[in-house]
Amino acid sequence: MTGFLVKRFLQALVVLFLVSIIVFTLLHMLPGGPARAILGPKGTPQQIEHFNHQQGYNRSLPAQYVMYLKRLFTGDLGESFKLNSPVFDLLKQRLPKTLLLTVLSTALAVVIAVPLGLLQAVRRGKASDYALTGLAFLLYATPVFFLGLIMIILFAQVMPILPAEAPQGESVGELLGDFTGLVLPVVTMAFGIVAMFSRYMRSAVLDNLTEEYVRTAMAKGQSSRRIMVRHVLRNALIPLATLLGLYLPTLFSGALVVESMFNYPGMGLLFWNAAQGSDFPVLLGVTLVVGVATVVGSLLTDILYAVLDPRIRSVA
Repeated sequence: MTGFLVKRFLQALVVLFLVSIIVFTLLHMLPGGPARAILGPKGTPQQIEHFNHQQGYNRSLPAQYVMYLKRLFTGDLGESFKLNSPVFDLLKQRLPKTLLLTVLSTALAVVIAVPLGLLQAVRRGKASDYALTGLAFLLYATPVFFLGLIMIILFAQVMPILPAEAPQGESVGELLGDFTGLVLPVVTMAFGIVAMFSRYMRSAVLDNLTEEYVRTAMAKGQSSRRIMVRHVLRNALIPLATLLGLYLPTLFSGALVVESMFNYPGMGLLFWNAAQGSDFPVLLGVTLVVGVATVVGSLLTDILYAVLDPRIRSVA
């Protein structure tokens, strides 16, 4: 087990190193170079030269990359020239709020998708299976922004029981204080996730129902409920755990749309506003954070995979 975790951790470090190289390359692919992109078209040649000297962009690329890594380790991701604030401080304020939205929507999706997948697998080929499969395909094919519009029209206009705008606040506690404002953003994100997770769960349960250990348990006289809950469910959750870790980039893209629609003060809205204002330091900072989150999510998935599947521990 320890060897398995060490191996995965070292692989994660290599991937993080590659992510830093990609973001560093994107920095130098900005139109007119970093100085022109940050100072804008009104920047004079003297200002650009001074900026390059101050930030070290007049040095060789290897030297610049070493400086870039040093800044990353000290939390220096540059400064937003639109908001006049360090990018690190902006991300520190917005990231917990996006994590709150993502965790709540994912938890709600798992709570709904796991029973749905089990029900579809148990009632395979019956009317309920076909109905739930059709609903899952419909939700999966529906864009997140369209789901959000439907939610706003139904529950904020036709039946005005929920606010159309997400809660505003400087901290996660303040957002949770206005929980009714979180309902529409969370449910909108969760519906799109439920469609995919329920399909994976259905397939995983069907695969496990044909395994030898299920027939052995039935031959021992164990009840169907006990077999499903104690044996099949645990093994069927393994692919779902893998999907959760690898689904992080998609969750962020969904959060970007949802946060923009409901004016939710998270990292997705920050990225959207930065894209509209060509605030490149913020865009690259968010890109780096999402890349790191994806690698960390994949590492946590490997750990969870080893916990759920004893075969991985024995091999490791």
